[in-house]
Amino acid sequence: MSSLPQSTPQPPEAVTVADLEAARRRIAAEAVTTPLLAAPELSTRLGYRILLKCENLQRTGSFKFRGAYNFLASMTPEQRARGVVAFSSGNHAQGVAAAAQIFGTPATIVMPADAPAIKIANTRGYGAEVLLYDRYREEREAIGERLVAERGRTLVRPYDDPKVIAGQGTCGLELLEQAAARDLRPDRVLVCCGGGGLTAGIALALEALSPRTRLYTCEPEGFDDTARSLAAGRRLANEAGGRSICDALLAAMPGEVTFPINTRRVTAGLTVTDGEVERAMSYAFRRLKLVVEPGGAVCLAALLAGKLDIDAGETICITLSGGNVDPARLAAALESEPDA
Repeated sequence: MSSLPQSTPQPPEAVTVADLEAARRRIAAEAVTTPLLAAPELSTRLGYRILLKCENLQRTGSFKFRGAYNFLASMTPEQRARGVVAFSSGNHAQGVAAAAQIFGTPATIVMPADAPAIKIANTRGYGAEVLLYDRYREEREAIGERLVAERGRTLVRPYDDPKVIAGQGTCGLELLEQAAARDLRPDRVLVCCGGGGLTAGIALALEALSPRTRLYTCEPEGFDDTARSLAAGRRLANEAGGRSICDALLAAMPGEVTFPINTRRVTAGLTVTDGEVERAMSYAFRRLKLVVEPGGAVCLAALLAGKLDIDAGETICITLSGGNVDPARLAAALESEPDA
């Protein structure tokens, strides 16, 4: 008698919605429950309902504080005493530095020398040691791993870590609950995407609480690795030497942990130009009265540029993922789009 075919065991999920709920409990005392704002003028202009999840109003000016704090809160006291290392263009840097300051943990942050000055200054302001590197000649991962080995510290990855993803996913839990409080269920959610940590966290929240909601990533032109990888079904890297004003979204390729989560749950990836991003920053400042950095404006840019065909009855939620922008960069956006 032949035996029944055996199913191939499936690997456990790296992150679950239970992890998101646990993260929300950990970060509740320190993180901001950011508002989900209606945008009546923008909704009228585009012809469908738009809700804005304002992570630019999060502590440290971006969603990155959520994941950083959850990671440090999950460490043992002995690990925290030895200190942490992180590499980041600025928002994760500030999140880790602020979380480390809260816990009294030594923090060393590896940042590109051309990161926005406001992000470098703020990271130092939270008490972290900042080491600058040339992003076009040096590898931040190698620098970070060397510091971990030399100093016996723990590396806090910017997106490719279950604790970080779970922390970012608390944004998705909030978004859905705040929409429900308005008797709304999002038809689509657009997420600013670099390495995919925020996308993965929100994807898990949607899967558990609103599985019919379609999820889209938004990336800058030349750094659309997630969009291309989703289409190809495998992780693809960006071409070296690319440039974009969206400094927060310049990951080389999707994360090893984030991509398997996102590839099963994201509907598609959208791409915007730097010019479209400047238009969105200008619109946010002039019409929404919000300061949004380039990387935080890509979802708004995608809507303003008509990257999706959306029906009049739909509810669209977008993330404004950060507001840490140098004054000169914001001024340039306002000058380039004076009538936004």
